[in-house]
Amino acid sequence: MFYCIVDTVKWILKGVNMRTYAFTNQKGGVGKSTTTYNIAAGVAALGKKVLLVDLDPQANMTRFLGVTSVNGSITDLLTGDKTAKEIIVKRSDNLHIVPSNLSLSSAEFRLFGEPGRELLLKEGLEAVRGYDYCFIDCPPSLGLLTVNALTYAKDVIIVLQPEFAPLEGVANLVDTIKKIKERLNKHIQVSGVIVTMYDSRIRLHKEVVENVVEFFGDKLYETKIARRSILAEAPSHGKTIFEYASKDKAAKEFADLANEFIKRGAK
Repeated sequence: MFYCIVDTVKWILKGVNMRTYAFTNQKGGVGKSTTTYNIAAGVAALGKKVLLVDLDPQANMTRFLGVTSVNGSITDLLTGDKTAKEIIVKRSDNLHIVPSNLSLSSAEFRLFGEPGRELLLKEGLEAVRGYDYCFIDCPPSLGLLTVNALTYAKDVIIVLQPEFAPLEGVANLVDTIKKIKERLNKHIQVSGVIVTMYDSRIRLHKEVVENVVEFFGDKLYETKIARRSILAEAPSHGKTIFEYASKDKAAKEFADLANEFIKRGAK
């Protein structure tokens, strides 16, 4: 009886203490979804329970993980038609996902007329328990869906391709986060920047990283994800990089990234 009570308390506290991260960049094609679900898989492999939330109408992360049989989607959660418990899909013991589909695109327009529309995701997930982390894969825009993610999350991780076009877009993102902090979520902060598609031989990539360090300081993750074709192959098989090629350098990079994530969170 005592152990049952202890387990129940732990389960409740896991919900209360769940750390929520919004993975974002307003530019598409920077490896955001690939980074989000692979770092989540790495963190899950370290014994942490992770809830992935696919908030992108393109539903890339849902497809990348091979999730096809679902009982609803994030659209149903935002519209109040279903609860989180009804639609969460168990991908593995420690990795679960709230899936997405194309219906989210039209739903975003319909939700603009809803009172408290910025709080729909927060309200839909507030009863979720039993996870250490929640990772939200945001769409490549600064629209209502991203605003919902930023209103709910405490931490923002910017996924950045080392080119100047994505870097310029970050300024708008930071400005949006500042406004969200002032009006909707006083706890939000940029807690990390992850560089993807990195090639140390390219001078431009080094220059962009230098600019990131100048602007974000130690928020830049030391582990960088290199451009590797195998990272594009794994999603076509509905697998994480660890499931598809556990011995590959890409898997090691994401394992290192997951370890760095855990260490940063422990500080």
